[in-house]
Amino acid sequence: MNYFLATFAVMLAFIALLAIGVMFGRRAIKGSCGGLNAGNCVCTEKCEKRKKMEAEGQV
Repeated sequence: MNYFLATFAVMLAFIALLAIGVMFGRRAIKGSCGGLNAGNCVCTEKCEKRKKMEAEGQV
């Protein structure tokens, strides 16, 4: 039971830290430019995979 409570407290602390980061307006979490987010790339500079996809008209 003690391990469960300790694990729960640690996870809750991490979630709280993530929430604080969101509240202070940190940048969006970056993913792959070639992902499945319907072309909404949050990258500031497009990666090679994304450039190739756009050149081929797949986006």
